[in-house]
Formats: sequence, C-alpha cells, structure tokens
Amino acid sequence: MQNNYYSIYPCINIYEKPSINSKVSSQIIYGERFKVLKKIKNFLKIKTYYDKYYGYIKKKKFVTKTNPTHKVKVLKTKIYKSNSFLPFSSEIEILKRHKNYVMFKKNKWIKQKDIVLLNKKEKNFVKTFKSYLNCKYKWGGKTHRGIDCSALVQIFYKFNNKFFPRDTIDQIKFKKGYKNKKKYKPGDVIFWKGHVAICINSKELIHAYGPKKKVVIMKIKETIKRIEKTANLKVKKICRI
Repeated sequence: MQNNYYSIYPCINIYEKPSINSKVSSQIIYGERFKVLKKIKNFLKIKTYYDKYYGYIKKKKFVTKTNPTHKVKVLKTKIYKSNSFLPFSSEIEILKRHKNYVMFKKNKWIKQKDIVLLNKKEKNFVKTFKSYLNCKYKWGGKTHRGIDCSALVQIFYKFNNKFFPRDTIDQIKFKKGYKNKKKYKPGDVIFWKGHVAICINSKELIHAYGPKKKVVIMKIKETIKRIEKTANLKVKKICRI
C-alpha cells in the first residue's frame, strides 16, 4: 500500500472514530503529509508525519507526490477561482506565476505576497498568536475557521519547522518548566490540565478559551484565578515558548 500521501484540501477533519458523527480530534491542512494505516469503508485510519497523530479521515482523492517550496504566512489567503481560503502554514508547490499571483493547483491561484519559502522562520510569536484573535474556539480545530488552545501553540512551532505535540497532555511533558512563577514574561506558556495559554507580555496572555468561544487576550493573574474558580484547575506547569 502506498504510504506517502499529501492533502490537497484547505482543511479536513480527523475524527476519533470512522464516522462523521464522531468527535473531531484534529485537522489536516493543505500540503500536510500522512500515512494510511487501514481502510474502513468510507474512511481511512491515518497517522500524520508532523506530529504522529492518529485518527480517521473521510476517503478522498489525495496525491502521493508533491514538491512544496513555500508556505502560507498569513492567517488565510484567498484561493482565486474558488470560494475558499488556504490557512496559515499550508505548504504549496508553485506551478506557475502571473504578475502578483502564483498557481499552486490547476486553476487555483493565491497572492504571492501571502507566502514565504518553507525554511523561513517567524520569531515574533506574539504577531502569530494575535493574528488568531477573535477566531472561533473549536475543539480539534487548527485554522482561522476554528482553533483550540493546543493547536494555537502548536501552529507556531509547525510554521517554524519544529516539532511540538498536538494535545496539551503531551505538550506539558515536552518541555521543562516551573510549577509557579511570581513574574511572567512574554513567551511564558502556562499549562493547566487540558488547557494552555501564552503570555504576550508581563500582564496579559492569549488563548483559545472555550468559555469565551474564541481566541482572546486576558489578564494573566485574573485568568489563573478564574480557571481555578470555575473549573477547579490549578496551574500545572509554566515553560518557555
């Protein structure tokens, strides 16, 4: 069985079980590579290459060969001759150029200014996270159409070609850190059981927050108190981005 597939869709859901009624646990964005482990009726059991994530996707047409050279550097870029967008960090192969546009798929064009070379890195994490401000909170989401707290952190690492786990349960184990901190700095990552937020300065953090149903900026100390009061959860770990 061919085991080197790439998604040619802006975003597809990864389900916990082979059913569209099952919970969405994550997503695959354009250009993302995965391995097929098993075929089950209209579903494929897959494992992603980037974060070794398992789940089920609907059976669709995928490609086995591609040569991506660029990636999307903005929250979303409009696909011309289409009603959809490519999300941040999508990886594309340029097939043709015309004026200020590039064709990445037959008759599918995006603006050249919205992409950079694959090896380009973004050091300004605050800029990346703030671009998602007010995006809808969506469990398992990874794009402008909806994102969860752990994906918000992971997407920064993915764009910078670094590995970072998908779920908070694994993210919290991945880096060394502290249990408590009196003073916070930009780039401090605060973990609770099942939740994560990133400090953008000494007083504020940003996170995809379920109760607010979107990505929001909130006061650090007030958020810690609020989560302890409403969810009975204390900070488990603080590390650096």
